[in-house]
Amino acid sequence: MDIVLKYFPGLSVSQKERMAHLENLYRFWNQQINVISRKDIDGLYEKHVLHSLAIGKIIRFTAGTRILDVGTGGGFPGIPLAILFPDVKFRLIDSIGKKIKVVSAIADELKLGNLSAEQIRVEEVKDEYDFVVSRAVTDLPRFQQWVGKNVSRIQQNALPNGILYLKGGEINDEIKRCTGKAQVYPLNEIFDEPFFQTKVLVYLPVR
Repeated sequence: MDIVLKYFPGLSVSQKERMAHLENLYRFWNQQINVISRKDIDGLYEKHVLHSLAIGKIIRFTAGTRILDVGTGGGFPGIPLAILFPDVKFRLIDSIGKKIKVVSAIADELKLGNLSAEQIRVEEVKDEYDFVVSRAVTDLPRFQQWVGKNVSRIQQNALPNGILYLKGGEINDEIKRCTGKAQVYPLNEIFDEPFFQTKVLVYLPVR
């Protein structure tokens, strides 16, 4: 939890309480349904929570912004972002029902009224959103093909609507195969920890 406060010192009391509660909730649910690898659970705040919150270092979503989190798994990046942006609406989807069960239970326990979770494939999602977020569920060109239809053309943020994709390792080849001009934010320029040395956030506007 301290690592979150290091980079987000301005959290409200309510946000701090919710962030602090994440560890107990994920430890409990991970014993029932394995949504985070056993070796990663001890690094929950660095490898999952702070990693998710990197998006909040690049953009401050305006109130009423609609976000789709595709392939959310155990609720990342959606749950930490929903805590950080209480006035933003998040829809977390995954094709695996047991993962959505965990996400829903954690969101209910935290009373995150700005978050909904659903078992559905992204190909079936018809609604439009200001941004689509994800953590490396597939290669970026394929992801862009999946979700381009879901990005609204009506703008309400400083950053034009599009995709915010958290990824590790070499990304240049994937970016070359995408349409539009991608912007890459190296996370080691935002966070000091070695874990972020090879991590990036890719922003792809969808016009």
